[in-house]
Amino acid sequence: MLVYGLGRSGRGAARFLAREGMGAEWIDARPAAEDLALMAELGWAPGDVSRPYRTVVAAPGVPIDHPDLAQLRAAGAEVIGEVVLAARARPALPMVGITGTAGKGSTTVLVAQLLRAAGLRALEGGNIDPPLLDVVDEAEVAVVELSSFQLERVPGLRLPVAVITNLGVDHLDRHGTVEAYHGAKRNITAGQEAGDVLVLPAGLAVPTQAQVRAFDPERLMLAGGQTVLDPAELPPGVHPANAAAALLAAEALLTRMGRAVHAPVLAAALRAAQPVAGRFETVAQVGNVTFIEDSIATRTLAVQAALDRARPPVAWLVGGRDKGAELAPLRAAAQGRVAQVIAFGEDGETMARALGLPYRVVGGEDGEATMRAAVQAGLEALPGGGTVLLAPVGTSFDQFRDYKARGESFRRAAQALAEACP
Repeated sequence: MLVYGLGRSGRGAARFLAREGMGAEWIDARPAAEDLALMAELGWAPGDVSRPYRTVVAAPGVPIDHPDLAQLRAAGAEVIGEVVLAARARPALPMVGITGTAGKGSTTVLVAQLLRAAGLRALEGGNIDPPLLDVVDEAEVAVVELSSFQLERVPGLRLPVAVITNLGVDHLDRHGTVEAYHGAKRNITAGQEAGDVLVLPAGLAVPTQAQVRAFDPERLMLAGGQTVLDPAELPPGVHPANAAAALLAAEALLTRMGRAVHAPVLAAALRAAQPVAGRFETVAQVGNVTFIEDSIATRTLAVQAALDRARPPVAWLVGGRDKGAELAPLRAAAQGRVAQVIAFGEDGETMARALGLPYRVVGGEDGEATMRAAVQAGLEALPGGGTVLLAPVGTSFDQFRDYKARGESFRRAAQALAEACP
């Protein structure tokens, strides 16, 4: 076997294979220190694409059409990802798979919380931390967030319950076209059969062999029509669409496992649900100005949702590296709500100009300084109160390690400002 691409997913695959008593070789163009340390600990040698392999476990960050993967396939190797490795190694483990352009992480966490409330040892993993292979031996049910990158490498994967939260536009820099991106997302149901369940938003049609259950964010109900909760009772930060999808997915999995479905139990779990850290999270308050961190909001649908939920007027922090997100819907969503765009990072000013809204450009010698300047500018833009919203549209890789590091920088800057302005 060959593990191609280390990082979080590749290290998870390597640790799992080692626990199974299986050896492998590895390839990574830019291995981090922790990658090299783990390979040394396992005693695994570097691989070579000119050698024959039966199976290649490819990290999601490696494009499926990468020349090395094409060469390996041509030589007879099967290219899979960590999800298929987990499914084949633990065929008795029930899995709920969740994808979508926006909301898939939050829905994953909600499904796991609902299943735990129902008495199952449900653990989340996959695209969300931790890697799926780190939890499969502890879980009674695995709830798996699946990105389009992961869904490019799932041959033969059959999920008893799958969820598509929505389909918008994202990752065109990787997939090339909206059609290819949506095709990768639809792979979540490609292996499903008549006894399986696919949960979709009402109005979205996806070819499938599974039973389709449509959710409506205005009605938190079970498949039979029983209302579980009024959306107004959801905690702050829990989106009704995610809750509606999670309810149907949890019900389907419980039914599949022969477990009782108790609406009051699910209702109580939703009332107590904890939003995912870094997803539209309030991190500081200065007077009547609220600071909300949504650093992961780089998809048009996710940014729209953030703009719709933020208390106006909004100082909207936009920046990072442009990945081709649709801006016209954001321009419409911002009308009458955004007082000023605070542009930062590599492509912030370009995106702000394209949005056609009043904007101010800030910068600094590094990401931390830039974020401090952006937070200060956001506060200055709202003398009468409102919301400073980090929903940046662009990716973080111009100034930060990832979206989490960018969000943490925003949090630090906002909390420091709150301490300085009691």
